[in-house]
Amino acid sequence: MSKGARYTIGERIENKFLDLLELAYASYYTEKDKKSEKISECILITDSLKFLISVAWEGKLISNRHYEDTAMKLEEIGRMLGGWKNSLANPEKKNRNS
Repeated sequence: MSKGARYTIGERIENKFLDLLELAYASYYTEKDKKSEKISECILITDSLKFLISVAWEGKLISNRHYEDTAMKLEEIGRMLGGWKNSLANPEKKNRNS
């Protein structure tokens, strides 16, 4: 990333990633009745990150390879968070057959 972009959108993206990490950690230790709300916030941050990464890519601030790698990882994070939220909404439906 160029120096000018690094201190604008690059810093914003970095801060969003750190916010997501911090909020996911807090979500893990939050009481069960408030967990879903925290996970929804994580999903919102993930969606914001997807948007900011696509803006950086469209502005040719990051390479195609970096965009593709990051977008795929954000998709996986989104699926994991969605699964976590769904498991809280439907506790009787578990992936295990025990």
